[in-house]
Amino acid sequence: MKRVFGVKKNKEPPPSIQDASDRITKRGDTVDDKIKKLDAELSRYKEQIKKTRPGPAQEAVKARAMRVLKQKRMYEGQRDMLYNQTFNLDQVQFAAEGIKDAQQTMTALKSANKELKGMMKTVKIQDIDNLQDEMMDLMDVSNEIQETLGRSYNVPDDIDEDELMGELDALELDMGNETEADGVPSYLQPDKEPDLEAELNLPPAPTGQTAVPPGRTNAQTEDELGLPAVPRASIRG
Repeated sequence: MKRVFGVKKNKEPPPSIQDASDRITKRGDTVDDKIKKLDAELSRYKEQIKKTRPGPAQEAVKARAMRVLKQKRMYEGQRDMLYNQTFNLDQVQFAAEGIKDAQQTMTALKSANKELKGMMKTVKIQDIDNLQDEMMDLMDVSNEIQETLGRSYNVPDDIDEDELMGELDALELDMGNETEADGVPSYLQPDKEPDLEAELNLPPAPTGQTAVPPGRTNAQTEDELGLPAVPRASIRG
């Protein structure tokens, strides 16, 4: 059967845009090399035309230069055409890459949309609102607990703040009245004992010596302590 109908040949895959662009670019490089060679040849012919005298020889050099110039023009036209083709292929490739990017973006968006729909089924706005309300209630209860625990047990509730402020002002005034000697406030200084003798107006205590009338001498003598001396008895033998 294969001999009768033959074997189906496998078709080669069509060239991609990048392959076609690379091939055209290589052709353009080849044409550029040919143009460079023709430029060098034209430069040589120009030098020969300057050196030769007018006549048949100069005309022959000019004819060769004209032939090279025509070839150069032809190659330049081919090069421009190849460059235009390369530019068109680049535009098509850019558009194709943009479409591929758009397809990938659409696929990613569809996948993300599906995942978001599945996640939104498990999350409800009403549940979030209820959770927020519960958290606010718990915070209020916590603040009340902290305030209750921070109360003082020994401080009465009926304290007059104006009276406390008056006592505080008096204490500050007393602290300002410090002595010049040691700088100690009056409320920290020791209490002074009252002078009872000055308050009672009592006469001064006697000194132990009696007044002697004029013309008389005190027969008694005093000892070292100011007391009357005791007379000593004499023993006779």
